[in-house]
Amino acid sequence: MSFEQPAPDLAKIIAAWDEFEKGEEAPGRVLANMKTAGLPEVLAELTAAGWTPSGS
Repeated sequence: MSFEQPAPDLAKIIAAWDEFEKGEEAPGRVLANMKTAGLPEVLAELTAAGWTPSGS
């Protein structure tokens, strides 16, 4: 039986970051939540698409 990873969930990634900014979660927990919500896949896709941050 194989495990199929769910698609990244941007709402969960943002919610995890918001909890950190409010001081509700420790940094390690925030990173774990963002990882399980698919942040590595989002970053990989942005990199593959050639996205770069704007200077603003």
